[in-house]
Amino acid sequence: MLKSPKFAVACTIAHGAGIGGLDPSASGQAIAEGTLLGLYRFGPYLSSGDDTPQEFEELSIVERDSGRAELIELGVAAGRIMAEATALARDMVNEPANIMSPTQMAEVARRVAEAEGLALAVLDAPQMRELGMGALLGVAQGSEEPPKLIVLDYTGDPDHRHNNLGLVGKGITFDTGGISLKQAGGMEAMKGDMAGGAAVIAAMQIIGRLRPKINVTGLVAATENMPGGKAQRPGDVVRAMNGKTIEVINTDAEGRLVLADALCYARQKGLSRLVDVATLTGAMVTTLGKACTGVMGNDQRLVDQVISAGRETGEKFWQLPMFDEYKELIKSDVADMKNTGGRQAGSITAALLLAEFVGDASWVHLDIAGTSTAEKAQGHLVKGATGVPTRTLARLAVKLAETAG
Repeated sequence: MLKSPKFAVACTIAHGAGIGGLDPSASGQAIAEGTLLGLYRFGPYLSSGDDTPQEFEELSIVERDSGRAELIELGVAAGRIMAEATALARDMVNEPANIMSPTQMAEVARRVAEAEGLALAVLDAPQMRELGMGALLGVAQGSEEPPKLIVLDYTGDPDHRHNNLGLVGKGITFDTGGISLKQAGGMEAMKGDMAGGAAVIAAMQIIGRLRPKINVTGLVAATENMPGGKAQRPGDVVRAMNGKTIEVINTDAEGRLVLADALCYARQKGLSRLVDVATLTGAMVTTLGKACTGVMGNDQRLVDQVISAGRETGEKFWQLPMFDEYKELIKSDVADMKNTGGRQAGSITAALLLAEFVGDASWVHLDIAGTSTAEKAQGHLVKGATGVPTRTLARLAVKLAETAG
């Protein structure tokens, strides 16, 4: 209703508060998040004219009790923080790839770092080469765009460095498939193959504003996957930062390659809890559609904590198995593993490859191939980028901080 050009101002009560079972603060937060996310519009490339519809300007929440009003106001402030960051993630994914390059992703991270008091480091190709990031560089070598490994650090518990969380995002700013070229139909959507990285940067914005008592590092492996004259070929073997080798069967299975080195780097930084986020496999869309995100991991407690955080934010997750039998599918004759196991259990085998690069860290993998975009407007979602799972990642950090002993 609020999207109608007939309305610029509206009032509402605190829905769900009191008899509905919601805390007034939670009600205020839900109203703010739902309103701001539902009204989101991406339009920087649309020419405006006299026929541009009037945009909604103000929503007031009506409450007689001054104590409840204060709680609602606190909730609204929290909801605004969540929604504004999710809108940032949506903006990044909706931007065309000629704008949202790896360099531009790093620039967005720089603005977030400056605004929220985060430390920022951006590794370029020479530094990656020195660290032995052959898997990430193998993907990047076909593009003229320089790759970036973006590292955002928030230090909320400096006296307890072990109280940490690493958020690792796939940042493929355009994915042609490389030499294993995708079909032309629908390839324009591959500008959104950096949605995991966008969610990580946006989640770090929330964490920087909420200031939970936990140390959080956000890492984004950003590059294009292009079929240039120097592009890697099917059959190539790359060596990741931890020394493990990967036979490249299909250059379109590139996300797991860049994440492999990013996860290694996260472990080198001493991060003991890791959550990676990636639009990783088309198989996940076939398996779960666009209703929920696929979850896999090596630590059931952390998996449950992610799912619980999602339940609080309204973002749905479903766990898939990682049985040892699936490992047979990514065995290689010439390397430690191959980067795809074929059509069988494609999402699971991709996760099993990532598991080879997390060491003894607690780790959860989120495959957002389906949930990163919506095909139509529904509730707080609009057509296009969703920003999933920005709010869940931030909520997870806050919950971990609250339960740290």
